[in-house]
Amino acid sequence: MINDEQWQAIIQNDSSSDDHFFYAVKTTGIFCRPSCKSKVPNRENVCIYQNAKQALSAGFRSCKRCKPTGERLPDKEWVSVITKYIDNNYYEPIQLEILAEVCHGSPYHLQRTFKKVLGITPVEYVQQVRITEAKEQLIHSERTISNIAMKVGIPNTPYFITLFKKKTGYTPREFRQLNHKQLTEVLHGGKDNA
Repeated sequence: MINDEQWQAIIQNDSSSDDHFFYAVKTTGIFCRPSCKSKVPNRENVCIYQNAKQALSAGFRSCKRCKPTGERLPDKEWVSVITKYIDNNYYEPIQLEILAEVCHGSPYHLQRTFKKVLGITPVEYVQQVRITEAKEQLIHSERTISNIAMKVGIPNTPYFITLFKKKTGYTPREFRQLNHKQLTEVLHGGKDNA
């Protein structure tokens, strides 16, 4: 449980508290020194540990920014933290600066490392996740195109339609019709052959 003194040390980035405790953030899976300059987490998401070993044992990863273990988190692991965050939050506004804050790194380093590890930029990955989710909703729901666009984090429907066509070769409406037609043929084809 976090006390008021520890909380003040975290929000004030107090380096004199660095040797006294570490804090972990449940929503990001990362732990830091109190002096870390990353975005202040919600208090209810914070766990306190006396040392880095305890935080690691609890399943938290070392912050890329403040390096609480003195080591750098391997690039692949850091990118895994970033993709997990995107996978769980694709429907929210996600910009490089937000990702850098959440995942404790600089936008420039995040962009470079992400592209090196996955071969695509973080923005391209966000688009990929959103389009994949949109495809699922187009096939398995009767939601409107604009409603699906909102649900996947693209509130601008014309932009959503343009991006969808660029990534799939079809407009959302064409994609839905094509998949409904194929499903109908499979269902009716099976009955006719019986």
